[in-house]
Amino acid sequence: MNESHTSSNTHVGYIGLGLMGRPMAENLLKAGFHLTVYNRTRARAEALEARGARSAASIAEFAAQVDVLCSCVTGPKDVEEVYLGDGLRGEAGGLLSAVRPGTLLIDMSTIDPATHRRIAAAAREKGCDYLDAPVSGGVSGARDGTLAIMVGGSTDAYERALPVLRAMGKNLYHCGPTGAGATAKLINQHMNAANALAACEGLVMGAKAGLDLTQLHELLMNSSGSSYSLRGLRQSAMAGNFEPGFTIDNMEKDVTLAAQLSRELGVRFLSGAISQQVLREAQLSGLGGKGTAAQILPMERLAGVQVRA
Repeated sequence: MNESHTSSNTHVGYIGLGLMGRPMAENLLKAGFHLTVYNRTRARAEALEARGARSAASIAEFAAQVDVLCSCVTGPKDVEEVYLGDGLRGEAGGLLSAVRPGTLLIDMSTIDPATHRRIAAAAREKGCDYLDAPVSGGVSGARDGTLAIMVGGSTDAYERALPVLRAMGKNLYHCGPTGAGATAKLINQHMNAANALAACEGLVMGAKAGLDLTQLHELLMNSSGSSYSLRGLRQSAMAGNFEPGFTIDNMEKDVTLAAQLSRELGVRFLSGAISQQVLREAQLSGLGGKGTAAQILPMERLAGVQVRA
């Protein structure tokens, strides 16, 4: 199956039109795929319908139409419900109760490897390939089609998925068998959270010491303390902008899954455990729905300063 043939003839389905899923689905339309969408909240599909996507009324209708099925939902329970459980909108049966043999299934949620392995085994019984393909790059990366996509599953399934994945991401990595993509993503989230914690603490220290925070941020970005997390704080915390993006609740969920993975692997999780507690502190402060930069707000209150440019 060559890429041009796939783009013009393959029918792709997308479930989960949230902050990440909707722009990813839009990029599938831009790439020329026939697209059918399905979402708990019907209104989220309307903008895509206006651009040429179809909207399925049921799991059975959705699964019957597509050759490649992508999903992006919140956590392990949500993914299990979509594929194995009661589906969406309270319908009986998940996708695997209605999917056609030969359909390629690609879940792009951030969940644990074990859940992916259970779903992949059930998919094989239905004659379907399954890939775990979580993404990194945030809403801007989803919008611009520049996401990093970390994939677990067979080589044949990965190669079949490439045209679809290339419509949504720029940096594609086949990490190994089922669950390997999820493992790589949880490692990324652990390191992301630890870097963000250090960046927030450093800027709070700078504010308390009376430094010029704009200068401090610039010099840190040009020094060994630099990180993507620190870069993002210039447009978020330092600008007083705490709207999501990616929420505290979702990051805490991801770091908790990374902690679970570390226990299974027998690897200590010191920086991750501290990051997890800081995120929980932000949740308990009522900040769970805010962007991840909002974890700095409890630190600011404790220090009696504000980190603003």
